[in-house]
Amino acid sequence: MTESAGEIGSGFSVNIATSWEKAFFGFELKNTRQVALRMAIVLGKDGGVLKPLKRLVQFGLGGRQGTGRQMFSWIHVEDIFEIILFLKKHTILEGVFNVSAPNPVNNYTLMKSLRNNMKVRFGAPAPVWLLRIGAVIIRTETELILKSRWVVPERLLACGYIFKFEQLDHALNDILDGH
Repeated sequence: MTESAGEIGSGFSVNIATSWEKAFFGFELKNTRQVALRMAIVLGKDGGVLKPLKRLVQFGLGGRQGTGRQMFSWIHVEDIFEIILFLKKHTILEGVFNVSAPNPVNNYTLMKSLRNNMKVRFGAPAPVWLLRIGAVIIRTETELILKSRWVVPERLLACGYIFKFEQLDHALNDILDGH
């Protein structure tokens, strides 16, 4: 999915995002540039999605989640910072921007890369029924794990932004250095 094309579907996260963008762009402020950032899953050293995923891997549960075929769009936290500075500098840019690395991976590849970076050889897969139970326990939505998100930052690339972390292994190696 790019900013202008693709099937976004429906569901918990999509409904929140589309409602927020509708409200955000539902009015015009004179002399104010409106820029909406559609954030992919953020990868960083201090918290975020990697904290629970690292625990799963450490306890031998770092295999594919569900079918493992669902796409995972991600962004390194340092690229977010640089993208914000890039958009601030380029004052003619406005509207919606996908803030995601240009190379999404499937869940199987995500979990395998995480295990490799953590030097863990095996990870038991998590079937959908187990993910649903786990989501209830930690009070979240299974959609956040099972929905396929194949997002490409078409506008950022076209405007000349150069990603520091284009590949998942490079990002994980930076973040997990020493776990």
